[in-house]
Amino acid sequence: MISVAIDGPSGSGKSTISKLLAKKLGFLTLDTGALYRAVAYYFLKNNIDYKTNEEVIKNLKNIDISVCHDKNVQLIYLNGEDITNFIRTPEVSSAASNISAIPEVREFLINIQRDFAKTHNVIMDGRDIGTIILPNANVKFFLTASPENRAKRRYNQLIKKNPNEKIKLEDIINSMNNRDFNDSNRKISPLTPAKDAIIIDNSSLSLKETVDAFLSAIKERATIETK
Repeated sequence: MISVAIDGPSGSGKSTISKLLAKKLGFLTLDTGALYRAVAYYFLKNNIDYKTNEEVIKNLKNIDISVCHDKNVQLIYLNGEDITNFIRTPEVSSAASNISAIPEVREFLINIQRDFAKTHNVIMDGRDIGTIILPNANVKFFLTASPENRAKRRYNQLIKKNPNEKIKLEDIINSMNNRDFNDSNRKISPLTPAKDAIIIDNSSLSLKETVDAFLSAIKERATIETK
């Protein structure tokens, strides 16, 4: 199996790039951030305190998360319910950042990620894929962009999915800044490039230019034919 790891901060375009690469390469994607969002969604939906580690750990036994693909689109199920379209809000993002710093949560989700890579050619994106989850990935990337660009992308993404919902760009920026700080400064699996990662800043790159940069690097390091 061939694995490509893509790490980077929220809003850098990891999920979009992963989907486009997977389509060209004939791979599947695994957006690992969605797994943490699913855990966060469980606590928010059930009004359970997610800021108390003991409370989070105690409730993990009640959470069952599964991943499936429908026409190469990743779907996330929480206790049998498809929650794919409900986990991209600023509230879920902030909660996921808090929850992802808890070692027991990371341990709870790690096997889902590694088992997926054992059975599929995969483009896996997250925050510690190349450093912790798949340290032996065939190719590792760290994708980033300016905070302003990332916030606008996430805002447009949310507006497109929820056109009737009142969403403020300011809230997105604040949520993203908080998550960047938390993810980069946590003791467990902080957001940082792997030593052998290829760093791509797509602040001034078009989507096509970004994808082409990834494909070029992948072809140099793995024998893969694009579709």
